[in-house]
Parts: sequence; structure tokens; C-alpha cells
Amino acid sequence: MSEMVVEINNSQDKIEMTPEIKRFIEECVSKTLEMEGVSIPVEVSVLLVDDQQIHQLNRQYRGVDAPTDVLSFPMLEFEDDGRDRRDLQAALNEAGRNGQAVVLGDIVLSMERAQQQAQEYGHSFLREVGYLIVHGMLHLLGYDHEQEPQRIVMRQKEEQVMGMLGLSREDG
Repeated sequence: MSEMVVEINNSQDKIEMTPEIKRFIEECVSKTLEMEGVSIPVEVSVLLVDDQQIHQLNRQYRGVDAPTDVLSFPMLEFEDDGRDRRDLQAALNEAGRNGQAVVLGDIVLSMERAQQQAQEYGHSFLREVGYLIVHGMLHLLGYDHEQEPQRIVMRQKEEQVMGMLGLSREDG
């Protein structure tokens, strides 16, 4: 794994941002990149918000008038080969031609929603944050879940990274 920059900005005050959470978010980004074989310098921005903030963003960018858990804003453009595939390496090569780090995009995570969902699903807050960051990262890397075949692939990738993090479904 080569150089990775994860810029984490905390703009909420409902959940304390600890060094452990920051390190864990960075590890989630790193493991997702590792699983996908990304070996060039990349940058990812993570914005931690509350439900009210993510509600506004969800309405503004997706036209959905409700809070959500995570939003992703990818910067890479993927060629569609007509078979629901994205060519990550081609997109990275194109974006990284100038020798600078490739900006993958932004992930916006509702810490308030992550805490609620962790309680609802009966697992740890960190596991929920990890799952949502991995989910967001996969979107930045061109995965989607609009169609069933895509959803299945994305879920398998999420589980693979969670396993790499030592957080399978059975784990806290």
C-alpha cells in the first residue's frame, strides 16, 4: 500500500471524536484500498456529521428528505463496458497521470445514525462506523447497489473488508 491521506473533519458534537475512532476510520479506508489492490497515492475526505446535517445533504444532493447513515461523493469517472463493470485501474491511471495523489472523493457519515444503528443491530459502535466507511469507500471505488447483481458483489466486498478488519457479522 502506498501513500494514503485520509482527511477527517468532525462537524458534529453528539458523539466524542476519539483518537481510536480516527485511527479506525483510517484503517477501514486502508483495508478497503488493500482489498481492491490500489497501490498509488490516494486521498479521501471523511466528514463526520449529525442526523440534521446529513438530512440536509441528502435532500440537497439526492432529493431524499430524510436523514441517512452515509453519503459518498466519488471523484473518479468509470468507463462502463456495458456489462455493469467498472474499470478501477483505468480510472486510477487516468486520474493519477500528473503524478499527484488521486482524490477518490468524500464520505459523509452521520455519527448519530451510526450509534443508533449499532444499538438497533446489537453490535459495537465501531463496527457500525467501520461498515459505513467501507460501504462509502466501495462507492468511491465505483461499486453500487442499485441492481441486484451489483448489490450482491458490493455486499461480498463489504464482508471481505470487515473480515480483514476482524469484524465479521458475528463479531461485536
